[in-house]
Amino acid sequence: MVKARQSRIGPRKPSSRAASSWTLTLTLLVTCSFLILILLALRIFSIPNDHSGLSKPNDLNNIARNTHITEGDLHDGEGRWVEIVSWEPRAFLYHHFLTKEECEYLINTAKPNMHKSTVVDSETGKSKDSRVRTSSGTFLARGRDQVVRNIEKRIADFTFIPVENGEGLQVLHYEVGQKYEPHFDYFMDAFNTKNGGQRIATMLMYLSDVEEGGETVFPDAKGNFSSVPWWNELSECGKKGLSIKPKMGDALLFWSVKPDATLDPSSLHGGCPVIKGNKWSCTKWMRVNEYKI
Repeated sequence: MVKARQSRIGPRKPSSRAASSWTLTLTLLVTCSFLILILLALRIFSIPNDHSGLSKPNDLNNIARNTHITEGDLHDGEGRWVEIVSWEPRAFLYHHFLTKEECEYLINTAKPNMHKSTVVDSETGKSKDSRVRTSSGTFLARGRDQVVRNIEKRIADFTFIPVENGEGLQVLHYEVGQKYEPHFDYFMDAFNTKNGGQRIATMLMYLSDVEEGGETVFPDAKGNFSSVPWWNELSECGKKGLSIKPKMGDALLFWSVKPDATLDPSSLHGGCPVIKGNKWSCTKWMRVNEYKI
């Protein structure tokens, strides 16, 4: 039998020159990766992605759109999506937040109990008549039925503010010529903050379309107002600031406080006079602490 001869020569070791070349290559790769990370952090170098079209703060030339459609979110063939309206104040428009059926339900539920709108007295905390607000309205108790509970839960999911921090829904009706002068939603007195704390955010839901006028206007917002896509559709009142046109089912979320929790004077807002048609809306105010009903 012939035995196989085993070679006494072991595996050939890489030459010192090859090892040095591999070490140099690896060092260069690590160094380049580190430099890219630094440049990304300093925003000197950027990698194109799906969010490259997002607008900069206060730049209204390109209203940013973040579309997210999920099963069950379709409304009249269109999906729900959120539009960044402004950073000062922080304002976001949620398209198709309510269904047509929900809008009609809120209107029909409120109609039997509508009365002249009032404002809150800063000294007594009670409601009082005012020429500042000429609409009619009524409140719907928080959690009064399943439809209202579903809407309140959706608001909580969108704002990350618990349901118990929200006041009851207020349904408002504006006829031709009726308006709401610019005002703040936050309180500037200690009396009104006792029951649930300061108002920090507002969810304004549009329950009907308005043929002309009726915009929500922020006269002290920061930005180039005339650059918004709907500028030519606004009334003269709407062109006095950053304005949103009412559209059935849409919901406008804006914050009355800055990220550092200080009051935001740029959140001053009002409702322009209705010129043609009728305007129905529903408002939800949210407090910093649990609101006791």
